Amino acid sequence: MNTFFTNARLIDPEAQTETTGSLLVQGGVITHIFAQDAHDSAAIGDAEVVDCAGACLAPGIVDWGVKVSEPGERHKESFRSAGRAAAAGGVTTIVTRPDTAPAIDTPEILEFVARRASADAPVRVLPMAALTKGRAGREMTEIGFLMDAGAVAFTDCDQVCTDNKVLSRALTYARSLGALVVMHPQEPVLSKGAAVTSGKFASLRGLPGVSPMAERMGLDRDVALLEMTGARMHVDQITTARALPALERAKNNGFDITAGVGIHHLTLNEFDVADYRTFFKVKPPLRSEEDRLAVIQAVASGLIDVVCSMHTPQDEESKRLPFEEAASGAVALETLLPAALRLVHNGHLTLAQLFRALSLNPSKRLGLDTGRLNVGAPADLVLFDPDAPFVMDRFKLQSKSKNTPFDGARMQGRVKGTWVGGTCVTA
Repeated sequence: MNTFFTNARLIDPEAQTETTGSLLVQGGVITHIFAQDAHDSAAIGDAEVVDCAGACLAPGIVDWGVKVSEPGERHKESFRSAGRAAAAGGVTTIVTRPDTAPAIDTPEILEFVARRASADAPVRVLPMAALTKGRAGREMTEIGFLMDAGAVAFTDCDQVCTDNKVLSRALTYARSLGALVVMHPQEPVLSKGAAVTSGKFASLRGLPGVSPMAERMGLDRDVALLEMTGARMHVDQITTARALPALERAKNNGFDITAGVGIHHLTLNEFDVADYRTFFKVKPPLRSEEDRLAVIQAVASGLIDVVCSMHTPQDEESKRLPFEEAASGAVALETLLPAALRLVHNGHLTLAQLFRALSLNPSKRLGLDTGRLNVGAPADLVLFDPDAPFVMDRFKLQSKSKNTPFDGARMQGRVKGTWVGGTCVTA
């Protein structure tokens, strides 16, 4: 079906522009972009007309680092429920993590995941595979075979490999194949057992904390291995001001490195766990307000390339525990966009800057042709009203798990429609 979007506020993250105009989709790709009141009736033909009524039309979000709990914990999240949540949140591509049970560390498990995703999810699903077998850090996986099976990157997620010899061999082998490796910057001994970021607040609450330096130390180690091996590396979460100079030096030195940050570290801080609210327990833990503002500035400047949800579903039994014992993580596929729009409403980012981090940069790093509002690009689009207010109700989320820290929060920004390859995937 051909679709003509008219009266739209077009957000182009590549040109860094916001313009009023129209857009024509034919055969699943963008074929024409018209300035306001300048469309060609002959080109439009019998296309279905979508009057955007001044709402924003942007490239669909490419969410890098989503956990779908298949195989092993389907009661927390399935590809069907995650796909519906993604569509409701304006996410057109989810890049999934391999921290499942069992880990996605063989071509057979990866092929199972790909089949389930293709059958059940209305959005695009790109799986990452484990870097080491069982994410145990002892023996690297068959990276070449996993790439052939469809893995777009390799990571052990938050299970940091402590054996530098194993890791250096894996990075060297990945480099020889052109594979992208995703690292979690954290010194594992310092961070073991931590529930919050260390400091006065952690002491007042009697909770075990981890110093922000643990992230800096982990990043320094990873950058040193990157320099030694020449691999391609993406750092999944930079959440502290202390880590930013090390990231900047690595980029200035010409290393092939990019970095991301989860939405919760951009919009929440350590004081949000004041009442021992376990829905605010994430990994790494929420940071100070100074760290939050520094990381926002790094996103605005482009030092941090990617903003993602780090969607981590946990059931009620895993969260309704004392803070130290509760599982880490929060669902965020549906809350990613309205939460990120807080940064726009507060004047930290423009919409074009935001979608550069949400759509364009993850697409470029993964070698995808999505994330752009150009003629010839796939018609993966999100239509949203950035100013529409609402109160978040976690029980209305499409995810099976409801562990969002934004429950009851006043938010702005509603998705009005999501299109994947020109097909509307929202209910």
